[in-house]
Amino acid sequence: MNIAMFTNTYLPHVGGVAHSVAAFSEEYRKRGHQVLVIAPEFAQKSENEEHVLRIHSIQNFNGTDFSMALPFSGVLTDALDKFRPDIIHAHHPFLLGLSALRTARERELPLVFTHHTLYEHYTHNLVGDSAALKRFVVEVATHYANKATLVLAPSLSIVKLLRERGVYTPIAEVPTGVHSEQYARGCGRRVRQQLKIPASAFLLGHLGRFGKEKNLIFLCQCVAAFLRENPGAHFLLAGSGPMENQLRQFFIDKNLMTRVHMPGKVIGDARRDVYSAMNIFLFTSTTETQGLVLSEAMASGVPVIALDANGSRDMLRPGINGRLIAKQTTHDFVDAIRWFYKLPSQRRQMLIKAARTTARDFSMQSCAQRALDLYQPLVHNHWPLDNSIYARCMRTGKLISTQWEIFASVTEAAGVAISRPTKR
Repeated sequence: MNIAMFTNTYLPHVGGVAHSVAAFSEEYRKRGHQVLVIAPEFAQKSENEEHVLRIHSIQNFNGTDFSMALPFSGVLTDALDKFRPDIIHAHHPFLLGLSALRTARERELPLVFTHHTLYEHYTHNLVGDSAALKRFVVEVATHYANKATLVLAPSLSIVKLLRERGVYTPIAEVPTGVHSEQYARGCGRRVRQQLKIPASAFLLGHLGRFGKEKNLIFLCQCVAAFLRENPGAHFLLAGSGPMENQLRQFFIDKNLMTRVHMPGKVIGDARRDVYSAMNIFLFTSTTETQGLVLSEAMASGVPVIALDANGSRDMLRPGINGRLIAKQTTHDFVDAIRWFYKLPSQRRQMLIKAARTTARDFSMQSCAQRALDLYQPLVHNHWPLDNSIYARCMRTGKLISTQWEIFASVTEAAGVAISRPTKR
């Protein structure tokens, strides 16, 4: 199959969607399929990039670390004519997601949409953030899903949520997998030596993007409370993002920076070493659809303590591979850290073993095969591209019709956003 992936974020940007698109694309190619990734330009360039079409973009949109792709590109049309896709796979309902919809309609191709993100939790990045705007983005995503041939959801909790929101298109659960065998080979000792963390220290850890939607201030409050109780404990906070300086200042103000380690962005094989250095992985985001870092941590043999939310509740087995905290209170979360800290060695080893077992259930190989099996019935054979005047006129007509379809959907979504509350 020839698979065209349309995404608004891609490597070298750090984030779950970028990682997911890259991971699936790599697995598809291993199986002999062709993949073309259509993504925005980013200020930071990837060296020797192959099979990626970069679309001209506005860098650092609205002061964030995101790029906003410009909606129309003649380069895209030429590249798709050459690539001849069998499947159009959109990873967002906006921007390049609309280009994916136009492409699918114009070329009469199946449109697959992965609902990676709960977009209402990201409207703080936009001018005019409000309750109405949150309702609007929910409705736009729902309308988009109903224009797709198939919707993929990263977890069963998101499948349920999408049905509650009114998605009637067929939905299948396909999480982003992890190469558990690779994460099992991490060298945490090397990371501890580099960051001057004592080998015997109890190390709390977190890795991810430092964005407002990740609930990191609450995480840091819990960590600070535990560090004050336990002078020998340390905290490894790996990643980058717009809140990086704010988080560092938080621990400076608490006089804890000698035991807090912030190595910055961690990519590639270095991620597995960072996870392996940790004793426990902490996760306080309530906006995830899957929480890929949870499966990465578990593959590294690191149990997880997380707030009960979409994504995390699909992976965590309380008392078996970690703890799931029902209420967002510092008392409850810190108490869960204390629980793990005080466990005898044999009991900790049981949690570590269970964490690795959980990660194997989310292997990248099985998740990619699941997606390919879902693609296959959608694919039909195509005649060679017809460039006659009649065929070009027909494609132009379809494009105009799709543009009207998009306009009508946005208008309807705006009306719903104004008239009724968000469906949770």
